[in-house]
Amino acid sequence: MDRPDRGTAPVLRTLELSTGHGRQVVSQGINLEIASGQVLCLLGPNGCGKTTLFRTLLGLLAPLAGQVLVQEQPIQGWTRAEFAHRVGYVPQAQSGVFAFEVLDMVLMGRAARLSALSGPSRSDRALALACMQRLGIAGLATRRYTELSGGQRQLVLIARALAQEPALLIMDEPTAALDFGNQILVLEQIAALRAQGMAVLLSTHQPEHGLQIADCIALLGQGRMLDMGAPAEVATPRALAALYGVSEDAVAARLPRL
Repeated sequence: MDRPDRGTAPVLRTLELSTGHGRQVVSQGINLEIASGQVLCLLGPNGCGKTTLFRTLLGLLAPLAGQVLVQEQPIQGWTRAEFAHRVGYVPQAQSGVFAFEVLDMVLMGRAARLSALSGPSRSDRALALACMQRLGIAGLATRRYTELSGGQRQLVLIARALAQEPALLIMDEPTAALDFGNQILVLEQIAALRAQGMAVLLSTHQPEHGLQIADCIALLGQGRMLDMGAPAEVATPRALAALYGVSEDAVAARLPRL
């Protein structure tokens, strides 16, 4: 299994990682790494364990075996605030329970960088607004999060994660709820974050997105990592057909020509 060599220490690395719930193993023997300025795209069918893997990488589930290292330190060694300085997370779009204003939602990304008794400063608010501006949602600042469309909510969650200023951004199907134009916007922003030196790990059900922006693609299926490497070498019609259980011709018809 080839891994791109970026010449720098990885921001995130897993060593023979096994994930699951209780005694139920979902995936095992997972070895991946991602460096600064790199986009790693994870592909796999529903139920293959992508979300369980992400929850383990975020420290929300304990590994059943193996290790998760962030900046070469086991994640158990970081406090939650220290971890939040380094790793941001964009979940799939949520319906929302509390009617927070959008700007306040984005400002929550600054929480780990504030002392226990302090509130957001003027510079924190300016940074939050800048994150919204780059995603084209500054005009939603005073709207209630619960009133937004699914696509708008997804963009707010991305802005909140950007406001953390993390070294690594983990994104769970970030374009799933977006229309075509906003999909392009998010992909452009991911490419811009890579250019600024951020590491991005994302999952998607659209392999063509990985082929467009990823430095590395990993295929997860059958409870293990099937392959990982350069997009054009890993995300082939034959490999994707086997991964998703469809015909090779059907896959080839949807993939961009490289």
